Amino acid sequence: MAEKISRLLNDSPAARWSVLFIVAFTMMMGYFINDVMSPLETLLESPVDQGGLGWSSTDYGFFSGSGSFINVFLLMLFFSGLILDRMGVRFTGILSCLLMMIGAGIKIYAITAPLAGQTFCLDIGTIVNINLPRSAALAALGFSIFGVGYEMCGITVAKVITRWFTGYELGLAMGLQVALARLGTASALSMSAPVAMRYTLHTPLLIGLLFLSIGFVCYLIYCIMDRKLEQETAARQAATADAGDDSFRLSDIKGILRNPGFWIVTLLCLVFYSAVSPFLKFATKLMIAKYGVDADIAGFFTSIAPFGTLLLTPIFGTIYDRWGKGVTLITIGTVMLTCVYIGFSLPIHNSSFAIAMMILLSIAYSLVPAVLWPSAPRMIPLRCLGTAYSMIFFIQNIGRSIVPMCVGRANAIDPSYSTAMHIFATLALTTIVIAIAMRYVDRKQGYGLQQPNIAKYRNNNTTTENKA
Repeated sequence: MAEKISRLLNDSPAARWSVLFIVAFTMMMGYFINDVMSPLETLLESPVDQGGLGWSSTDYGFFSGSGSFINVFLLMLFFSGLILDRMGVRFTGILSCLLMMIGAGIKIYAITAPLAGQTFCLDIGTIVNINLPRSAALAALGFSIFGVGYEMCGITVAKVITRWFTGYELGLAMGLQVALARLGTASALSMSAPVAMRYTLHTPLLIGLLFLSIGFVCYLIYCIMDRKLEQETAARQAATADAGDDSFRLSDIKGILRNPGFWIVTLLCLVFYSAVSPFLKFATKLMIAKYGVDADIAGFFTSIAPFGTLLLTPIFGTIYDRWGKGVTLITIGTVMLTCVYIGFSLPIHNSSFAIAMMILLSIAYSLVPAVLWPSAPRMIPLRCLGTAYSMIFFIQNIGRSIVPMCVGRANAIDPSYSTAMHIFATLALTTIVIAIAMRYVDRKQGYGLQQPNIAKYRNNNTTTENKA
């Protein structure tokens, strides 16, 4: 009996890499829709008689931050993690895809419906005072619903990869997943504006919804493979009399909150992604306003950063798999990020300089995530990894919600982007401080973040260190 189930499905390289590309494709389509409207800021702010929607910079900033509203203010991202650990990756992945498709559909309706001149007002004392074009409010609602599915899909895919690649090429697998996700972002940033100018404002969104539907079908195929792995794992545990309870319990949340490694990862995610993701949503207009780039190719300049991650993230993931030095790599990435925003804040208006800064950003944007996400499973048990990821993403979404609104208001007051760059530079400097703290916590807790991911390399590295 033991011989028949000695190998699991994920022991097969073909099976686990197939799983990776299936779930990564689904996530890539989510990233495409998440960023598909970023290059359209100028078009959205154009007058209605010129084909735009008449939004202001503040309206666009509100919309950009709305993807996190339900996740943050209604705690949906936290509950997404509980759903994941309780219901499993199959149920949660299917639910996330459906929510993304519904949200995308609402966004398409918002920018195609005849809502010109209509406004939406919500005034709740001094706490909430919203006055937006109705199209912006409806688009924000759709983006909020999409955001629930988007983040739910993110934590689900992360747990899927951890489950299938632990002990194998975890860093490379997560690096490739991030790279494919960035391909979705880069594709949206580079093609959205030209397609919208040639056809209609909602055409890029329709393309994204079509591919997301294909991703949903791909995920259903993965569910079949996951069920087989689950059955094999249960059979192995029965054959080896492994009665250990590996199921999630609500009491595990207390252990997560007491884990210093969890808080280091959370803070780094909060500040790093608050410094990068909102910047990419405003970068297209920055290229036009400060560096004189034509509107039809400004999105291509912005896409340099995510396109660069396609090659670099898997490379950095492989380095971490084989040679380790995770905290060192993260520190280097945070220093690079700080240099980028300091560079953008300088009174230099040359487009070549802007390209150089975007290339440097692509390196930082590859390096930190390629090491950060494979590090989390070393600090958090798999049974509660979904909940831990959801708590990390929940706090991260607070920054991704607030920062775009602050930047939108800053740009309305200071169209030169100087104030905005100071905001991003301050966030980047904070990431360096957190990376230094990560080194201290790793040494104290013994997480082994400087060790390789692949078991055989980790064992060899440990042996070498002991001999030394």
